[in-house]
Amino acid sequence: MSDSDGPGGRARARDRRVPDADGGLSRRDFGRAAVAAGGAAALSACVERLRPAEPIPTGDGAAAHPTGQHEWNEFLDADDAGNDRLPRHHVFLYCSLPGDGPPDEDARTAVGDALDALDDAFAWGPEGLLHSTAYSPAYFDRYDASLPDSVDLPHPRTLAPFETPTFDEQDLLVHLASDRSDAILAAEEALTGERDSANETQFRAALTDAVTVDSRRTGFMEAGKPHEEGDDLSGVPQPNPIPEESPLFMGFIAGLRANQASESYVAIPDGPFAGGTTKVVSNWRQRLNDWYGEQDFDQRVMEMFSPAHSTQGLVEGVGEDLGDDSGIDEFLDDVVADAKEHGRVGHAQKAARANRDEEGNVKLLRRHVESTDDDEASLHFPALQRGISDFEAVREAMNGVDATEATPAVRQRVNNGILEYIFVRRRGYFLVPPRELRALPRPDGSA
Repeated sequence: MSDSDGPGGRARARDRRVPDADGGLSRRDFGRAAVAAGGAAALSACVERLRPAEPIPTGDGAAAHPTGQHEWNEFLDADDAGNDRLPRHHVFLYCSLPGDGPPDEDARTAVGDALDALDDAFAWGPEGLLHSTAYSPAYFDRYDASLPDSVDLPHPRTLAPFETPTFDEQDLLVHLASDRSDAILAAEEALTGERDSANETQFRAALTDAVTVDSRRTGFMEAGKPHEEGDDLSGVPQPNPIPEESPLFMGFIAGLRANQASESYVAIPDGPFAGGTTKVVSNWRQRLNDWYGEQDFDQRVMEMFSPAHSTQGLVEGVGEDLGDDSGIDEFLDDVVADAKEHGRVGHAQKAARANRDEEGNVKLLRRHVESTDDDEASLHFPALQRGISDFEAVREAMNGVDATEATPAVRQRVNNGILEYIFVRRRGYFLVPPRELRALPRPDGSA
């Protein structure tokens, strides 16, 4: 996960596995390896290897970008079914301010200048750079004033009796995403003060003029990549069973359009942070030895979706036949009956029960990406919602308590969706302000 306690730790983490520009990796494999390694050496190797590529498109400043930092969908590519494709490369920078009190104006100016320079340097989109800056409850605790009632942002907590996550209470989280490994590395190097420019744009300030990067984490989203990475990862059985066409380690597609909230739905509707959203980022370790070793394909379909998805043959391969809708809404009332009849229940059918409002609208917009941090098969799970309570309700529905009470065949984790195969290591809660308030905002939203 590349955590560190200061600049020395950060340097150690970012010296890992810098790819050889003259090595045998494909362009895409090379780019992902460079992002995972990070740092000036990885950027230099990346620029050398990718020099023949098209120039990275530059931006037109913050005014040309959408109001919400989370508004990515309009700019993303889509698959044949119309599902949004997340960028291939992701970097998460967890940062802390010095001291205990609120930041001063110099810090606010430095953060604002650094983020504004990103908008000048890179076009808003996967061919350039998508990014957001979010703030934790601990950050707002620095102020005497409280957040308004329109912002639902408690401190993170455990949401199941069997989980023991470490809580990310750093002040802010910067999420960078791009299809271009050279773009995301150049942006990171400029933000962290390693270079004073990116994509031929000068940075008047660095993010690290005001904050310290405590933890750097990386992710990716690309069909076939989990299988390619699986040969060298802890937790993956051999021979490698991950389907070659899957974008996820667990072998199925996700993020289908009909099963996702819209960006407008997850936006905070009123108050000083209207147009912003809240963000949960969890990190899960995946136990794939058992997922593939103990379950056949039909059982995996049952536990990922619902038993009916298996008995009715609704899922083929990695699930591309589902199109833009998993059809899970048809089976939300069947959890207890499925537990009694089949001795197992589905992850999606449990969670979706709490992930719909009274009109049937989906509440959460999920943007999870795979990771090989620490040489383990893991998952970074960003979820966007109006308020954190929406996320907590969905997560608690995943516990499937009613299924465990219905039959001894379904236990706290066994036969209970995918709970037996995922382990939450970290969880953080954040407010993603609207763009004009993204630089160290005050609780009352004043500029």
